[in-house]
Amino acid sequence: MRYKRKKGLSFCKMFCTVSALIVSSVFLLPSESFAKICVGSVLPCMDFNSTVRSTIEKANASFNGNDKDDLEKTISASSNKAYVPDDIKKLIEQAERQSPNDKKDGAIVEHLYDKSSATDSTGNILVRNASDRSVDFGNALAQSPDLHIDSSSDDPSILIFHTHTTESYQMLDRDFYAVGFTSRSEDNSKNMVRVGNEIVAQLQSAGFKVIHDTAIYDKTYNGAYDRSGAAIDGYLKKHPSIQVILDIHRDAIQDQSGTKTKPVALINGKKAAQIMIISGCEGDGVTGFPDWEYNLRFALKLQQKCTDNYPQLMRPLLFDNRRYNMYKSHCSLLIEVGSDSNTLDEACYSARLLGSSLAELLKDYIS
Repeated sequence: MRYKRKKGLSFCKMFCTVSALIVSSVFLLPSESFAKICVGSVLPCMDFNSTVRSTIEKANASFNGNDKDDLEKTISASSNKAYVPDDIKKLIEQAERQSPNDKKDGAIVEHLYDKSSATDSTGNILVRNASDRSVDFGNALAQSPDLHIDSSSDDPSILIFHTHTTESYQMLDRDFYAVGFTSRSEDNSKNMVRVGNEIVAQLQSAGFKVIHDTAIYDKTYNGAYDRSGAAIDGYLKKHPSIQVILDIHRDAIQDQSGTKTKPVALINGKKAAQIMIISGCEGDGVTGFPDWEYNLRFALKLQQKCTDNYPQLMRPLLFDNRRYNMYKSHCSLLIEVGSDSNTLDEACYSARLLGSSLAELLKDYIS
C-alpha cells in the first residue's frame, strides 16, 4: 500500500524551523514566551503555532530591527520590571550621602495586607466593604465594564492625573523616618507624577493613547478635588473618547505613637509597594453618583488582573461611600500606590506592574 505524502513541511524542515525559532527566542523573547514555545514544540495540543505567531508579533510590534539597543530596552521593559531607573538611582545615592546626618523621628514597620484585612472575597479577589451596602461582588465581577476602545482612533482613551500631586515617598529603604522628613514635594521627579510616568509608559508601549496630566492641584490642599475635577471636565469636552480615568495617589498610614506602616510585598525578589484600588458608591450622605456599579465592575476586573499576574501586589479593594471624581466616567477609579513610608523605587516598580496589568486588561475591550 502506498501512502500519500501529506502536504506541509517535511520532518527535517520542521525540525530546522522549530530549532531556529527556539534559538531566536533565547535571545529575543521574554522567558515566559520562550517557555511556551519550548513546551509547544513537543506538545502540539498547546497550540504551538498560535503561541509562536503571537509572541513574534509582539516582538515585531515593538522592535524595528534597526537597533540592537532598542531591542534590549524593549525586552527589559516587557520582561524585567524589577530594575531601578537611572534617575531614581541618583536620588538614592544622594540620599545615602546625606543619611549619616539623619536622626530618627519615628519607626517604619512593613506590613503585607492580605485576607485578614478583607471583609469579602470572590475567587482570589479581596474586598474591604466599608460602605453601608450589601454587595454581591462575585456577581459584579461577572458583569462586563462599560468600556469600548476604538482601535482605529487616534484619540486618547485614558486620562491619568493626580489630585494630590505633591504626595511623595521615602528615598531609602530603612526601618525609620528621619526628623525633618517631608511627605510632600513639588518636584515631579519625586512625587506622584514620577509614579504616573511609569504607568503611562507601560500603557503607551502597549499602543494605548494616554493623557498624563502633571498639573499640581494641591498647592492648597482644600479644594484640590474641585480643581482636578474641573480639569477632567475640560479633557472630556476636548476628548470625549476618554473612558478610563485614574487618579493616582499614595496612602499615609500612621498610628498614635507615630509609627508609620509600609504596605509591601516581595515580587520577583524585589520589594513592591502594595496598591489599593478605591471604588466608591452613594450612601451615608454621599450623593450624585448614580452609576457607581459600573465603576465597581471595572475596579474588580482590574483587581483580578493585577492579582492574577502578581499575587500579593494588591491590598483588598476598598469599597466605600465615597465619590471624589469617580462619577466623571464609568471607568474612573482612585488608586493608592503604597504609602509615605514606601520608597519611590518601590512605588515606581509597583506602577510598572499596575500599568502592564491594566494594558493587558484593556486589550480585552478593544474593538
